[in-house]
Amino acid sequence: MLTDYISPGNRVELKATGKIWMDEDNRTKHIYQSKIMDVTSDDRIEVLMPFEKGKIVLLPVDGEYSLCFYSNKGLFQCYARIVDRYRSENMYFLVLDLTSELSKLQRREYYRFSCALELKSRLCTKEEIEIFEKNPRFIVTPGDQLQKSVVVDISGGGLRFVANFKYDEGSTIYCSYRLPGNLNDQDYEMICNVLMVQELENRPGLFEHRIQYSYIDETSREDIIHFIFEEERKIRKKQT
Repeated sequence: MLTDYISPGNRVELKATGKIWMDEDNRTKHIYQSKIMDVTSDDRIEVLMPFEKGKIVLLPVDGEYSLCFYSNKGLFQCYARIVDRYRSENMYFLVLDLTSELSKLQRREYYRFSCALELKSRLCTKEEIEIFEKNPRFIVTPGDQLQKSVVVDISGGGLRFVANFKYDEGSTIYCSYRLPGNLNDQDYEMICNVLMVQELENRPGLFEHRIQYSYIDETSREDIIHFIFEEERKIRKKQT
């Protein structure tokens, strides 16, 4: 059943695939953000009408779209057609019929995206680790002993960074970094396990670390995955 994979509240992206508009119309190329409000059958869903810059975007009935769902069970994709739109209690809805089977996308939390970001990190104390093991949602304060290094790739599941110091493999560390273009200047914080450390062959004194998030807020993880998607799209657009 469709509800085995997606459910109300899941985020969904819509991108036009049909010729309902002319190619030069920006709405054809734009990717709209929305949310599933209801799954009414195995081939019909209702979503919120996109809302951008303070205005409702009236996507046309019979418009065809590629959908990407951000589900708790992974990323899923299918094609759909808008069959109706309506208003209820000052909210605007789109009714879509799915025109293809749901297929699972490669999980972007395992896809590593090359970048260059400043990372701040420190070892977690024994006391913090003990509390964290009992309560994975324990909030670790950054402290004032943060060391700086350079992230060379990121994913929704971990990252790789290079530093002029090294952590021991198996250690637990606090990390934070910011994504480029983040207008809120948000620090993405996570608790990580150090999986591997090795000195760079051609750069003595520099150490590559591969780490895995052992705890990260799911909203932050979604932001990171979405950032990777957007950067991939920009790269593909430049290549075509």
